[in-house]
Amino acid sequence: MLVSSFNFHLPDELIAQRPLPARDASRMLQVQRAGGHYYDRMFRDFTELLRPGDLLIFNNSRVFPARLYGRRAGVRSQALSPNNPAARGFLHGRIEVLLTRQLSAHPNDWECLVRPGRKIGVGERLFFGGQDELEAEVLSRGEFGERRIRFRPMAAPLDDFFTLVDRIGHIPLPPYIGRPDSSDDRDRYQTVYARQRGSVAAPTAGLHFTREIIERIHQRGVETAEITLHVGLGTFQPVRVDRVEDHQLHLESYSISEEAAVAINRALQSSRRMVAVGTTTVRTLEHAVRMGSGIVSSGPAAADIFIYPGFEFRAVKALLTNFHLPQSTLLMLVCAFGGKENVLRAYEHAVAERYRFYSYGDCMFIE
Repeated sequence: MLVSSFNFHLPDELIAQRPLPARDASRMLQVQRAGGHYYDRMFRDFTELLRPGDLLIFNNSRVFPARLYGRRAGVRSQALSPNNPAARGFLHGRIEVLLTRQLSAHPNDWECLVRPGRKIGVGERLFFGGQDELEAEVLSRGEFGERRIRFRPMAAPLDDFFTLVDRIGHIPLPPYIGRPDSSDDRDRYQTVYARQRGSVAAPTAGLHFTREIIERIHQRGVETAEITLHVGLGTFQPVRVDRVEDHQLHLESYSISEEAAVAINRALQSSRRMVAVGTTTVRTLEHAVRMGSGIVSSGPAAADIFIYPGFEFRAVKALLTNFHLPQSTLLMLVCAFGGKENVLRAYEHAVAERYRFYSYGDCMFIE
């Protein structure tokens, strides 16, 4: 299967650069797998499309300010512009580090992406913060260009690592959002139900929900559950091969609570409809079902499951998702769920109807 077969034309002006004033003001394209029909709706209609007895499952992972700007060792420390550090470029040793996954072998070790990637070698020291408050050493380089780095503080114990990162880090907006992050993004690039810190990108299908809509969902007789998958390199890793089957996903950590596992297994056993909010939720559920031979176990795990057309879904029966990048693994997953021709035809309709695309854009409900 060719990666190029998952391409579509998208005018740049349809890429949402900012969220709408209200979370629930987005449009929603309802797509029915049977018959390939689709209907233009608003996200506020979502509650009415759910059925009493459905199990709606959220990913409650929380985004943290995972983008750090700093300098390489041997370069005079200079304060970066707080408004737009990226606009200063990477002259004079300035660097950008995107933390993608905390490694369990050593609590101070992280997998990350670095810019400029070619110049930063193993053994090099990196400094972050206006007063060089945080130091890291590059330990190794991965096959996809990612680095493993180890942090150590310059002034404070690493118990305060996330407190420090919350202060000096930046919200890791995707590269197709052509502006620096702002204070508003700390709220809007986060779901209202986010709890467990660890993601470097938002599970964006959940950005449309408000607490009022969630309350209406409960009043409708819909059960809800939460899983946690920390979005890392595997979710937004570009596909650099020609054949879909040759692509390999990175591991992403997830966890299922005992309460959620009970609810999921109860729904599986009674053949109730499970509705996944976002592709990360789909990957978690489908991986967990396979690991347990049809029964979901509670506890931590890691998924590298790659879902593309031909995949047999064992858990998810309906999916709420945003519109995704051409030739991306996320689009391949959606095509596997909704049917490739069906989904790509719906994407063409969304372009023609001027839907807003990607993280801060509109959404699609496939049932």
